Amino acid sequence: MKPTVRSRIVAKTTTPMDKAAPRVAISGAHLTCSSTLFGGGRELLIEHAGCWYRLRITQNNKLILTK
Repeated sequence: MKPTVRSRIVAKTTTPMDKAAPRVAISGAHLTCSSTLFGGGRELLIEHAGCWYRLRITQNNKLILTK
């Protein structure tokens, strides 16, 4: 049986960089803008359960998470 995910629309984006569909937040999830996380940079280190992960913005403006 496939688990179902319920989501709700939070706000429609109007910035020129984001011409995609409205932002969606999964129930109980925290919504944060990537510019807030990256603080003007292009890389972010995340510690989770004793391991370090690298989140970076690519040249094509995509996100890549590596261990």
